[in-house]
Amino acid sequence: MQDLGLTQTLSFGLTVREGEPKNLHDANLEARRIRNETNRLDNEHWGWNDIQDTVVENANLVKNTTQLLVQKALGEIETYHEHKHDEWGRPYPYIDEPYPLRMNHDEGYALTVDDDENVRFRVSYKPYNYVKGTLRGSPDHLERVKNALSSETWRVGVAELVYKHDEWRLHVSVTHKTRTVSSPDDADTVVGVDINEDCVALAAMNRDTGDVLDSIIFEYPDIKRVRHEYFTKRKRMQKVGQAAFENVVRSEEQDFVHDQIHKVSRDVTRWVSQFNDPVIVFEDLKDMRDSIDYGTRMNRRLHSLPFAALRTMTSYKAAWDGIPSGDVDPEYTSQRCPRTSCLHTARSNRRRKRFKCTECGFQDHADRKAAVCVAQEWFTDHDENVPSLDMLSSVRKVRRTASGLCEEADAHGPVFGSGVHRHGTSAQGESQARAELKTVASTAD
Repeated sequence: MQDLGLTQTLSFGLTVREGEPKNLHDANLEARRIRNETNRLDNEHWGWNDIQDTVVENANLVKNTTQLLVQKALGEIETYHEHKHDEWGRPYPYIDEPYPLRMNHDEGYALTVDDDENVRFRVSYKPYNYVKGTLRGSPDHLERVKNALSSETWRVGVAELVYKHDEWRLHVSVTHKTRTVSSPDDADTVVGVDINEDCVALAAMNRDTGDVLDSIIFEYPDIKRVRHEYFTKRKRMQKVGQAAFENVVRSEEQDFVHDQIHKVSRDVTRWVSQFNDPVIVFEDLKDMRDSIDYGTRMNRRLHSLPFAALRTMTSYKAAWDGIPSGDVDPEYTSQRCPRTSCLHTARSNRRRKRFKCTECGFQDHADRKAAVCVAQEWFTDHDENVPSLDMLSSVRKVRRTASGLCEEADAHGPVFGSGVHRHGTSAQGESQARAELKTVASTAD
């Protein structure tokens, strides 16, 4: 077993009881000025220590809050330098929208629980200037933050104040100081994962017997569709010179994609949790960009896929359930026959969603088959015998459907970001998921 400190972000709406909401808006504007000033001084080649001292001295916010804002702005620049070889763009030197106010607990903001079990907040946007009120959000998030405030094993950390979708929100991070996560070496079930542009396929294999215990495919075609729609919108806006709305459109796109990935990763984690001591195995795609060259349109599609985001969010949620994760070399997992008596590898084996080995005739759903090959790679990497495999079970597909951007979302979603309606009641919309059972013929002619 290993101990890890895990952090989770909880999202709440704010009901202001004391002070003016306008003061929160002014604080976000000052945060924007701090961020832009940090970028300006960096462009003028100031040392980062000098930037920190100068910006903090001239800011009109709580000192600790200003320090966090400068660190965040410098972090964005540092991330650019680490990934500029992957064609990441440098942060805009000047942004004109309000910037999130970043605060430490008990300094820039504070949370308490009153006698009526309401969670009260205090935001100190300036020294001795407060805005106070109560948090509203999903019952689950409210319960978690109450537990973090009262338990010695939890810590309430940094929060960000934003105005989005017509409401003030507070995103609060809570950390479990010693969360136990199983070691991958102790796993009884190996779950191979194959992430694609429209679905994620999983196959669970017993480590001792090599049996395929179950398999499933979570489809999310709306991500691909919506991203293409927003790409078309931005191109048209650029063509007619409406650059002022480009950031708004991009923010809407990011919100929708983030919400969908959050839901899919939650579904994946719930499915994996049914097995005994599982380990989730992903393909290591960090060098994928270097090998992609299929033309301008296809390159744009593949470069924009949420591989890393879905993997990160799934690994994070799984860790909270004590489930470890790992990765393997993805080479030829989509082209190789999974039958251990064959293992024929050729691009012609796969045609869209159908896999048929041109050597032995084995057939299966291409993505589910790839997930099996990922699990097999894990056995190889751990110097274990790859289990004999002749037949695969039927495939179960779960297709997530959505009514465009009007789908009700949970705490990370685009519509009710705090998990509540504006009048304060909990959002109770059920997930719009439709399960389809489909059998894919597996033959071993």
